[in-house]
Amino acid sequence: MARKKKEENINSNSLKARLTDNSVPDMPPVDQPITQMLEENYMPYAMSVIVSRAIPEIDGFKPSHRKLLYTMYTMGLLKGNRTKSANVVGQTMKLNPHGDQAIYETMVRLTRGNGALLHPYVDSKGNFGKQYSRDMQYAASRYTEVRLEKICEELFGGIDKDAVDMVDNYDGTIKEPSLLPATFPSVLVNSNQGIAVGMASNICSFNLNEVCEATIALIRDKDADILDIMPAPDFSGGGSILYDKDAMRTIYETGKGPVVVRSKYNIDKKNNLIEITEIPYSTSSDAIIDDIAAMVKAGKIKEINDIRDETDLDGLKITIDCKRGTDHEALMTKLFRFTKLQDTFSCNFNILINGSPRVMGVKEIIFEWLDWRRGCLTRELRFDLGKKKDRLHLLEGLEKILLDIDKAIRIIRNTELEEDVIPNLMKGFDIDKIQAEYVAEIKLRNINKQYIMNRVADKAKLEDEIKDIEDILSKPRRIDSKIVEALKDVMKKYSQERRSDLIIKEEVATFVPEENIPEYRVHLMLTRHGYLKKLTLASLKRTDELKIKDDDEIFMDIEAENKSEILFFTDKCNVYKTKTYEFPDTKPSEFGSYLGSELGTEEGEHVLFMHVTTDYKGKLLIGFENGKAALFPVNVYETKQNRKKLLNGYSDKSPAVSFLWLPDDEDPDLVARSDLKKAVVFTASLIPLKTTRTTQGVQLLVSKKGSKMTEIATLAEVGINDPEYYRIRRIPAIGYYIKEDSFENKQIGLDI
Repeated sequence: MARKKKEENINSNSLKARLTDNSVPDMPPVDQPITQMLEENYMPYAMSVIVSRAIPEIDGFKPSHRKLLYTMYTMGLLKGNRTKSANVVGQTMKLNPHGDQAIYETMVRLTRGNGALLHPYVDSKGNFGKQYSRDMQYAASRYTEVRLEKICEELFGGIDKDAVDMVDNYDGTIKEPSLLPATFPSVLVNSNQGIAVGMASNICSFNLNEVCEATIALIRDKDADILDIMPAPDFSGGGSILYDKDAMRTIYETGKGPVVVRSKYNIDKKNNLIEITEIPYSTSSDAIIDDIAAMVKAGKIKEINDIRDETDLDGLKITIDCKRGTDHEALMTKLFRFTKLQDTFSCNFNILINGSPRVMGVKEIIFEWLDWRRGCLTRELRFDLGKKKDRLHLLEGLEKILLDIDKAIRIIRNTELEEDVIPNLMKGFDIDKIQAEYVAEIKLRNINKQYIMNRVADKAKLEDEIKDIEDILSKPRRIDSKIVEALKDVMKKYSQERRSDLIIKEEVATFVPEENIPEYRVHLMLTRHGYLKKLTLASLKRTDELKIKDDDEIFMDIEAENKSEILFFTDKCNVYKTKTYEFPDTKPSEFGSYLGSELGTEEGEHVLFMHVTTDYKGKLLIGFENGKAALFPVNVYETKQNRKKLLNGYSDKSPAVSFLWLPDDEDPDLVARSDLKKAVVFTASLIPLKTTRTTQGVQLLVSKKGSKMTEIATLAEVGINDPEYYRIRRIPAIGYYIKEDSFENKQIGLDI
């Protein structure tokens, strides 16, 4: 018995330990294919985010926007006084149970105070922050007040006439619209951004007047060029759009592409200030100030004394305090190039159409909106038609009463039971139940000829209205004319001037680094250990001593311009490109710039040669250990992009031993030597010119008994007492043994 109890304790302790390790006891693992798990668990989440949260629909709203605005509409905030934002947030949770903070943040973006929309939907009072500032926070919902803007009348017109489907909310207790029957293409008028699962949407805003005119033009002519009507987006923050018509046409056709926007500024020459008054929609004033401050600290901008945010109730203002003698326009072009003062809005017109996401161009979006709007208008007209037919039916029954009012009174008075009144009227005047109930509900004071005649007089008018509605429903052109009429009314009420002006891209001054770089002559000295000394001519004149490491030596010395480009050739067949001005001027007493760090070379990589150029003219000759030589034009290293590293800069079949730059119009005598103490003298034209930099070249010296070519140099540099003794007329050649004292000096090789 004691043993059994002891075993139970052991088992209990073991189970407790296993549970403490967060494991599930005695449950075999369940194998589930990854495809099944994704389909059952991940796909419903992804679809929910795409369809019910992040991507806007053709009415221009995400579900969170629509639920908020509809709640405010049902609260009577379209015409009433403002109410506390907290009240709206609380009511909206009946439709959108995602937390009060998420709802309030949605409201903030829709307000006039925040300034995120060209045409705000919410009239606000209080602090709602600013779209152009990440640090300017909005006040809590209990402090702010809101109501709907007047333009919301265009969003809800027809919503009570069955213009759109009404669906259940999340718990089935309230009905809400699936879409808002906007009378204008609101999807293009206000910007909208959203990130879903595997896709995103980024819709820029367009000028309301231009959008309506473009829609009218497409109704009249499907092939109309809307780019002439609405040339570019229009952002709530203003700014200047760098206009490229071809790029804009691509955006209009595909729904994707960049729109470049730059800030607007004023120059106060008297106080030496630059005032930024409008910035790109896609950035913030804080980000711009951080960018400029970082550049000043890094020493990349030296013309600025101070930068401060002077935004107040009058609007955005960033003030830049410049140093004396600053070229303000040149400074602004530099700031546009390196800071968020010029930014890009990446368009991605991804919209839900019947529950499916589609990336569409502007014209296609308008056509989709027109199809949807025609459906809304048709439903409104059918609703009105039904109401008018019902009214006409009642008046037809009332007209029969007019023939004998006394008879109607007598029937009602002589009927003993209340439930028999309707059947007796139906029988007495040959009318149906609905008509009889309408007659029976007429007040006693209204049972007179004047009242009945006035009601019957409406019958003819109703008949004409019914015929007109039926005619509209049968003629699509008349429906389109109603859409046009509504668009013109919207333009008349709410149109406003463009906020973002257009600047032709080709006419804009852009930052060119060379224009801001001082131009002067320098000496570039390359050492064996990979140090580059950049010395001004003046510093060389003042000293005779050049400091280098004890075991180092200078093997290349080139005079160049400060704006030149430098090509560095390494022993791993890479070529690094850089600008001379990117290296700081070096004092003679300094080692110079270490190229390993400046160029970002690979570990163990050494620089063998440098070439300085401004025009990429001339030819490059490379000699290899295997006795081959390659000759090709220097312009093979010229690239349109600002590339810093070119892989496979030259052939890697054999180690390089010499690099020579030769002018295009010269054919100098060259000397090649091998480790067998042989040499040849030849003209450069013996080496055929190739077009690719990776060419292996041609055989110059015949490799014999494992011999290696050690160098190729110009005859003028080497100096030979009897050059004709070594001259060859064709290649390849075996070479001639070097005579004693034949060479006047030794050419330095590439040994590292």
